[in-house]
Amino acid sequence: GGAHSHKIRALEAKSPGLLEKYPAITTGFFFFMWYFLNVIFNILNKKIYNYFPYPYFVSVIHLLVGVVYCLLSWAVGLPKRAPINATLLKLLFPVALCHALGHVTSNVSFATVAVSFAHTIKALEPFFNAAATQFVLGQTVPLSLWLSLAPVVLGVSMASLTELSFSWKGFINAMISNISFTYRSIYSKKAMTDMDSTNVYAYISIIALVVCIPPALIIEGPQLMQYGLNDAIAKVGMTKFVSDLFLVGLFYHLYNQIATNTLERVAPLTHAVGNVLKRVFVIGFSIIIFGNKITTQTGIGTCIAIAGVALYSYIKAKIEEEKRGR
Repeated sequence: GGAHSHKIRALEAKSPGLLEKYPAITTGFFFFMWYFLNVIFNILNKKIYNYFPYPYFVSVIHLLVGVVYCLLSWAVGLPKRAPINATLLKLLFPVALCHALGHVTSNVSFATVAVSFAHTIKALEPFFNAAATQFVLGQTVPLSLWLSLAPVVLGVSMASLTELSFSWKGFINAMISNISFTYRSIYSKKAMTDMDSTNVYAYISIIALVVCIPPALIIEGPQLMQYGLNDAIAKVGMTKFVSDLFLVGLFYHLYNQIATNTLERVAPLTHAVGNVLKRVFVIGFSIIIFGNKITTQTGIGTCIAIAGVALYSYIKAKIEEEKRGR
């Protein structure tokens, strides 16, 4: 984002010193915060689903807290709200629609199966990216990239066959989220605007929130009113229930904000590697904290899949760098 990075540069210009000499410290801090917030989000999110299994409602809360955060940020002028018009809305709407669909289906998956397994399936996203690039955009994907995806597909298949928490609902929803996020990235390339990333994310969150509310009301509304909310309050009490929902929404928003800011600071290769490591952390921590039992085959499959994603990310980023270098 143009305006955004200028702002960061302006801040850095004012305070020469430690951060100026060692930009890696700042980048390292961004990565640490991104991982930390992401792990906390995933764990708190699953803890909520363990006593309140309503992923549509919780997804709406994630987006709602983010939108309130963005509106407050605009109100104090950090960042200044970028003007929006019909043309921009038309560009951002498909991105927000894919964001909403990807977010809700991810959450249905998190609620239904183990977090570690949901993230293993989500490691297939690059495969859908490659397929869409080749067959939707009609751009050739190099053979080396396709070959690097073979272990990913193999690993996820192995892990799925012996996953103890396996369910088709969880599996299919994670797959739909892969497809949604792939389309989201295609549409967001088309929607590249002069608007800074913070503003873009704010508008996307607002549209996605509006999109998510009707299905949540239709699909979960009746059960929530009859017994869902009362059950949760009976189990953990009103205060914990409300604060859990508020915090999970806050962590969701902050980790997305930090991920975006990290994206702007680093080369494609660094970011790709960062993304793979993030999954390793989330899968590892969730297995430890929830004491998930995993079979040896699922463990090996997950490792093969992650290794494949790492290889894929490396090759893809190398290709990006060559393009830039030209």
